[in-house]
Amino acid sequence: MSDDKPRVTGIGGVFFKSANPKNSKQWYKENLGFVVDQWGTNFEWYQGRNPSKKGYTQWSPFPHDTDYFQPSSQPYMINYRVVHLEKLLQTLAENGVTILDEIQEFDYGKFVHILDNEGNKIELWEPNDAEYEKGVQGRTG
Repeated sequence: MSDDKPRVTGIGGVFFKSANPKNSKQWYKENLGFVVDQWGTNFEWYQGRNPSKKGYTQWSPFPHDTDYFQPSSQPYMINYRVVHLEKLLQTLAENGVTILDEIQEFDYGKFVHILDNEGNKIELWEPNDAEYEKGVQGRTG
């Protein structure tokens, strides 16, 4: 597949609501060996198309009353890693997909939120893995 095609390349994060995120992180640390930081943990891996490049998948419990997943009523949100976010958004808009916000840019990547066909909020992330790695504290792997 061409690297110019805008698309999802993997899972960038799994976010879920928790009655007590601090206790959830502690439970996963003690029982499953997660190495946690203030956000959760990162699973580090190497990219299939370029095995010399690292990638990350973030795991994060959120407070049960967070509004970050709105307008979805689901207790979770998936973050997908993508390439060519702007081009992908053009295609999504042409397909009638609900785009919830404008692209936000940070040193570690670009983000935008959309709704799937059932109203689930999805976060799209075009990562800058080299910058992201600088801030990673919790690594499980």
